[in-house]
Amino acid sequence: MRINLASVLVDDQEKALRFYTDVLGFKKKRDIPLGDHRWLTLTSAEDPNGTELVLEPDAHPAARPFKQALVEDGIPFTSFAVEDLGKEFKRLREARVRFTQEPVEMGPVRTAVFDDTCGNLIQIVERRAHGQ
Repeated sequence: MRINLASVLVDDQEKALRFYTDVLGFKKKRDIPLGDHRWLTLTSAEDPNGTELVLEPDAHPAARPFKQALVEDGIPFTSFAVEDLGKEFKRLREARVRFTQEPVEMGPVRTAVFDDTCGNLIQIVERRAHGQ
């Protein structure tokens, strides 16, 4: 068994598509109209056949209160791996991404958390070699 899809609940699919592609660097894989919404998936530019990220509309009545509670508590909705956290943090800062947590050492990882402009906090993580 392996992960096929992962979802991020977004308040505006078009805005999310721009942020996740133009700012974060993901690539659009599927864009299928479904009434008021779309089946909209992205993949990593580094792994175009890998796990797809669904930009899922947060239209369900429970979605927005859930997202708001996570943001109020400073809890990221999901996490993305990066090779060099310092470099990625600098790149995203220069792109005016708002961070709620600057890079922090956490044992074998370094993490930072940013606002995705679509109602979520997202964590980026650099796994460090053992002993660093």
